[in-house]
Amino acid sequence: MTGSEAPPSFRLAYVPGVTPDKWVRIWNERLPDVPLALTQVPAAGAAGVLLDGGADAGLVRLPVDRTLLSAIPLYTETTVVLIPRDHLVTAADEVTVADLADEIVLHPLDDVLGWERLPGRPALERPATTADAVELVAAGIGVLLVPLSLARLYHRKDLTYRTVTDAPASGVALSWPEDAHTDLVEDFIGIVRGRTVNSTRGRQPEPARSKDGKQTAGKQTAGKQTGGARRGTGGSHRGASGGKGKGRSGGRGGKPRRH
Repeated sequence: MTGSEAPPSFRLAYVPGVTPDKWVRIWNERLPDVPLALTQVPAAGAAGVLLDGGADAGLVRLPVDRTLLSAIPLYTETTVVLIPRDHLVTAADEVTVADLADEIVLHPLDDVLGWERLPGRPALERPATTADAVELVAAGIGVLLVPLSLARLYHRKDLTYRTVTDAPASGVALSWPEDAHTDLVEDFIGIVRGRTVNSTRGRQPEPARSKDGKQTAGKQTAGKQTGGARRGTGGSHRGASGGKGKGRSGGRGGKPRRH
């Protein structure tokens, strides 16, 4: 490696509420020589970070601009209403938007639910952030509808939440710039999709080599395709021959048995 060459690394952005820990752990197990750097970004700014080259990929909230960004939807979150623990809504296990008609519903500027029509009664002002709105809920000013992960992120002992069955939901996706689908991005796609290390859809590890540097697998089998490919070369061909032993032609020495 020359002085001008930097070691490979992978930069992953993620928005509040998303927990990439499991995928990061798998990455570190599979690619220990490629550091993964995490950066939390505001939901509204995630696309800009990706397009400006600030990250190689991101765990973002949908929708994204599909003309500029590729995206693989991962999951959709349950929407909940965040309320004080002594609120009347706590009497039910789940509620509807109509049940909140008389409530002041806070609508922060960084809201991620994309309402077509806001429920309840509007507050006099919109809080700047979801964190600010949570403080107002704790002060008894109103209630707040958020994805479940954000309710957990901003957990307070004096607040609780209930599922809202008919509210808009927030989807989470893995996204990257349309023109920057690199090998490392493909590696991370394989991880979030649950592919195994040897999946044919991901990048393959290099063939094992003997002490003299020659390939120990692949070359041997390739050399026997024309003559003895069906004469059973061991367990490595069970999947290709359709079974254990039965894929061999004839019995011993290739001669048919006499009955």
